[in-house]
Amino acid sequence: MTTASSATVRAVGITAVLTGCGSALGFVRDLALGMLFGADAGTDAFLVAWTIPETAAPLLIEGAMAFVLVPLFSRWIELGHDVRDLIASTLPRLCGGLVALGALAAAAAPWLVGWLAPGIPRPDLAVDCMRVASVTILTFGLAGYLSAALRSHGSFTAPAAIYVAYNVGIVACVVALREQGAYAAAIGVAAGGVGMVLVQVPAFLRRFGAPARSARRVPVPLIAFLPVAVFTLTRQFQVFVERHVGSALPEGSISHLNYAQKIAQVPMVLSLIIATVSFPQLARAVTAGDDVRARRRLARDLVAGSAIVLPSTAALIVCAPDLVATLLQYGAFTEADTAATAHIMRVYALGLLGQALVGIVSRTYFCRAGSYWYPALAMAAGLAVTVAMARPAFGTTGIAAANAAGITLTAVLLLAGGRRRVVALPLGAVAGPLGGLLAATVAAGAAGWGVQTLAAGLSQPARVIATGTAIAAVFCAVAVVTRAGAALTDDNDTRMRGRA
Repeated sequence: MTTASSATVRAVGITAVLTGCGSALGFVRDLALGMLFGADAGTDAFLVAWTIPETAAPLLIEGAMAFVLVPLFSRWIELGHDVRDLIASTLPRLCGGLVALGALAAAAAPWLVGWLAPGIPRPDLAVDCMRVASVTILTFGLAGYLSAALRSHGSFTAPAAIYVAYNVGIVACVVALREQGAYAAAIGVAAGGVGMVLVQVPAFLRRFGAPARSARRVPVPLIAFLPVAVFTLTRQFQVFVERHVGSALPEGSISHLNYAQKIAQVPMVLSLIIATVSFPQLARAVTAGDDVRARRRLARDLVAGSAIVLPSTAALIVCAPDLVATLLQYGAFTEADTAATAHIMRVYALGLLGQALVGIVSRTYFCRAGSYWYPALAMAAGLAVTVAMARPAFGTTGIAAANAAGITLTAVLLLAGGRRRVVALPLGAVAGPLGGLLAATVAAGAAGWGVQTLAAGLSQPARVIATGTAIAAVFCAVAVVTRAGAALTDDNDTRMRGRA
């Protein structure tokens, strides 16, 4: 194994462990919210306010900030320039813009709540929570900037720890301030955002030192930021649609949708770890015009991400009631809440592969000038499907199905468009492994249903463990037989070179 490969594996391992810890703390957070507050008008109000950090996170951490700044920092480093000049020129301007945007969001909170959830029972609480949560626009932006700089320089530990710090802040405030109800969670969101910044500052200062006092003004490609921001916000509009339509449904519907989504998206988040670590390499390959290396990197990311998401999809569908009950059915979270959340989660799971593919493929478009706007257009087409399908008459099931259908269409459009605009990925080199993974998923799901029947007398946690183990074992066995990991081998690299 080469030194570069070893470094990548090490970075993926560290990122996976810390992301896993962050996800585990996310479960603790949701468990605390469910136990202490259940699913009622108060939690619905908080979740409407949570739209601010839920929008800021993909825009300022995983999305636009990373897609623009990682290539910028990577090119700056490769050219041998002093990164402190870049930081001194860009960071103050960024902070000024974020402060202004946060103040605007806080002032517009009543209007935003009325627009997002016109039928919500507690609009006053939602406004108060949203004003507190508006702080995250600044803190998430700073966290995203620090993450982009560190990842571009090969440092992944501190950026991977941000969600550990975030969820620790929320859990601590929810427990300590629980007498204040759902408002305590909003305070926790603000505190967690501060933690995201603080956990990265030591590594940032060690790596780059204090920003240089330079009068040199570095041009930032704002023209690239705009389409990335539109793409990210359009993708986030799926959540807006859920909150808007859900506000017309019975009390607790928005909470059930949120709990189901949070559990279902964990595999998708884990699948993007590899793409996050490899993004600087992909950006350099595309920028340098090394199409063979870019194709190889993208093919590996697609297959590896699918290998994580597909068996997880089978497990979520088969184990949904037992999994939700094991994770959340305590305190104020009732058996009826479990049934409603599990039903929604099964439908959400159908869109997981699309979610992962969108996250992996969209990155390639933001590495090459001239292709920036296509992801936003593809996402707009998917959003149109979501809006058309999500109707109060169809209930929460319709909302979840609309989400899955919209994101799947976007994934298909991105895969098809990428061949002409960015990386001419030979579909044959990826179709075989993905076909094997899909066959493995079907077989694993069938095995899971069988184990569920045989383990009917066991406790819910025991059934989750037994069924999950069977699904994982069958999936791996079938994947090996079908050689579904072919896109990760040197032989497949040779095939892609031959088709270049």
